[in-house]
Amino acid sequence: MEGFSTYHLATIFLFIFNIAGKARGQAAGGPAAAPAPGPPPPLNVTAVLEKGGQFRTLIRLLQSTQLDERIRGQLNNSNAGLTLFAPSDNAFSSLSPGTLNTLTNQQQVTLLQYHIIPTLITLSQFQTVSNPLSTQAGDSSPGQYPLNVTTAGNQVNISTGLVNTTISGTVYSDNQLAVYQVDKVLLPLGIFRPSVPAPPPKADKNASAPTEGPSSRDSADASSINEWRPSRLGLPFAVAVSILYWSF
Repeated sequence: MEGFSTYHLATIFLFIFNIAGKARGQAAGGPAAAPAPGPPPPLNVTAVLEKGGQFRTLIRLLQSTQLDERIRGQLNNSNAGLTLFAPSDNAFSSLSPGTLNTLTNQQQVTLLQYHIIPTLITLSQFQTVSNPLSTQAGDSSPGQYPLNVTTAGNQVNISTGLVNTTISGTVYSDNQLAVYQVDKVLLPLGIFRPSVPAPPPKADKNASAPTEGPSSRDSADASSINEWRPSRLGLPFAVAVSILYWSF
């Protein structure tokens, strides 16, 4: 092997040895391990509702009030989870015309928060919940924001004091978020309490009694007096007086 030095032969031998060693290592260790999966993407409640296909009004309200961002933050920074009652588009269209437009921005936020329970509740857990349920709207005392749930078999009934409805289906459920469809907007008493007519004014006890006109008896007495006046006795009386006067 003229032209090859000992150095060249040693280099070729080392190259072949390294290739053989790598082949033996891959055969013994199997395929290279796949990279570890990254964290799951953050939950987005509007994306969940969009897949439902019939919650456009609810999505618009969540976005206009920026409550969707608050919900996303709560879901990804808390282990308590959330439960959302989601009224369908038909539920919103059944409201009286202009109902939503008459609400202030804060009232719209409160209305949406009334549909959110700050813990995760599965369908089976509705069988044992305590009423009234606490919502993100706040005060659950009577006359404010109470939300009561009753069950009959697998049916879950919801009452606000103004609205009665049922859960008609599960839109989404995992270990952090449960979204249930309802066919009526949950109207709380704290915002939609019926107005009570004002009571009639009370009579003033100190007011003077109305002055009464002359009674029929007084009129009769006055008539009797008038009948005996001399002017009413006529000519005979005057003649008699004249006779008595000249007789003396």
